[in-house]
Amino acid sequence: MLKYIGKRILISIPTFLGITILVYVLSSLAPGTPLEMIFNDPNATAEQMEQMRQRLGLDQPVIIQYLKWFLELLQGNMGISYRTGHPVWADIGERIGPTLLLTFSSLTFSVLIAIPLGIMSAYKPYTAWDYISSALSFIGAAIPNFFAGLVFVYLFSVLVKAFPSGGMYDTSGSRSVGMLLHHLFLPMLVLSLQQVGSLIRQTRGAMLDVLQEDYIRTARSKGVKENRILIGHGLQNAFIPVVTRIGMMIPFLVGGAVVTEQIFAWPGLGSLMVLSITSRDYPTIMGITVFIAAAVLIGNIIVDLIYGLLDPKIRYS
Repeated sequence: MLKYIGKRILISIPTFLGITILVYVLSSLAPGTPLEMIFNDPNATAEQMEQMRQRLGLDQPVIIQYLKWFLELLQGNMGISYRTGHPVWADIGERIGPTLLLTFSSLTFSVLIAIPLGIMSAYKPYTAWDYISSALSFIGAAIPNFFAGLVFVYLFSVLVKAFPSGGMYDTSGSRSVGMLLHHLFLPMLVLSLQQVGSLIRQTRGAMLDVLQEDYIRTARSKGVKENRILIGHGLQNAFIPVVTRIGMMIPFLVGGAVVTEQIFAWPGLGSLMVLSITSRDYPTIMGITVFIAAAVLIGNIIVDLIYGLLDPKIRYS
């Protein structure tokens, strides 16, 4: 097992390097420079801007800039934000909590809703329950996050006024768990919508295949209870493709959080990423990229390890 983990980590290293190089190059190719944000004074001279360019190292080739940034990263230094003047670690540290709360709550909500619906659709195929569940899954998978977010804000915040339209807490200054959950519900629901639809279809398809196997018919002929057949025999053997789908949800949730956080003014890494891109804050962009890439790669490794726990026939060599 340890040998397998070591191999997966070694494979993840070039993937991580490729992601950071690509993001760094694309950021440098975007129109505009950080100098436009730093020098808000229209009276700033060209000489002052050139001095700042040299001080920030923006006058050097992109590959040299990247190598310097990467060497600093290896020492635990992610640089100073051009926008705030604070260490990038500090700015990201303030935003990690809300993003983790939003993504993990969305992941948990998606799993708790989609897997039971998928199991029931497979257990009673081609019934009214199955048709309703399938329709909900297709609608959920087809609606983009930004559109669902705007619709939900209009319906539940403007018309019904049941939920706040943005932020983590009210403007009153008081903070409580109940208030946090009240603000969390809508963005969590929007972020979960597509994943619930996809996971319902994946669970239904996997369970349909398993429930047609001979050992399921044998268990029923022996009088085994249906609940035990569905959970103990059916779901356990159908769970590997379901876990694969859950692992694939992680990057989609992280990417969807960028849009969702913007719509609901959620103070997480997604909104910070958009703000950093618009201000050409390269160190912060790269810091968020490092966090997201590491989270996705570690999540994939964990999913691979879960395979061995679910299926004893899987051996890592």
